[in-house]
Amino acid sequence: MDEDLNVTYITLGGYVNVQQYRYVYFLIIFIAYILIICCNSTIICLICIHRNLHEPMYIFIAALLVNSVLYSTVVYPKLLIDVLSENQVISYSACLFQLFTFYTLGCSEILLLSAMAYDRYVSICKPLQYPTIMRKTTVTLLLLLAWLIPACHIIVSVILIDNQKFCKFTLQSLFCNNSVFKLHCVNSQASTIYGLIGLLNVFLFPMIFILFTYTRIFLITHRRCKEVRKKAAQTCLPHLLVLISFSLLGTYDVLIVRLEADIPKTARLILTLQLVLYHPLFNPVIYGLKIQEISKHLKNLFFSPTVK
Repeated sequence: MDEDLNVTYITLGGYVNVQQYRYVYFLIIFIAYILIICCNSTIICLICIHRNLHEPMYIFIAALLVNSVLYSTVVYPKLLIDVLSENQVISYSACLFQLFTFYTLGCSEILLLSAMAYDRYVSICKPLQYPTIMRKTTVTLLLLLAWLIPACHIIVSVILIDNQKFCKFTLQSLFCNNSVFKLHCVNSQASTIYGLIGLLNVFLFPMIFILFTYTRIFLITHRRCKEVRKKAAQTCLPHLLVLISFSLLGTYDVLIVRLEADIPKTARLILTLQLVLYHPLFNPVIYGLKIQEISKHLKNLFFSPTVK
């Protein structure tokens, strides 16, 4: 492949026999994409429609689910095209755009979870000050920062790797992720250092903040009545489950892929599919089942008695 063509190959054949079962894979991927869009969009619409869900916690949940929809849209349409194509090819500029949007949305998720942790802390531990602290302007600012900070970090990373020399043009991945670094002849020291700084700013520090915040919540509520402890568990548990899911998959993508860990192809495929399938479906299921107000509206939507 001539470097001037500026094309990167994504090889699905390294994982599955696409040619032999292409229509089966297409159908599975298409159904998964429709499920992700429908499940996330349903809860987003419920939050928009019902006034009692126009509170900071539900707004952050809606933002998180919007991320899931956009995140899936970055990956699935190209994946569907690749399954039906003889050759899975993507231009390098399109690959960088996919990488930028994928990691911007991924990193913004951890910042949204940080905002949700702070919201829960104020609501449970400082209930009298909650209306003053969590005003509309505060929520708007937190949402903007959750999207803008990762975008600024990732765009610099993309610029740093854009002009590096290629030695390979085959990308053993379902989509453009950290594997792009394996295409370069030499790993840029500036890119590596900046990547570590970005990892600290948009992953490790927010993760520490979240763990500290929930630890404070449970320590404070432990000394209070049973009703307060129950409320804390009901509202915090879904966020913690999503956090655990995200952190495990994020650790795989950022560390194992970036450090080129030698893991079996089957295990790599399963983990990659969890990134694009399991997690975007996990969020709406957890929030739909575990958040009482959302669950109540879902039941009314799907199981409301028919008027005779």
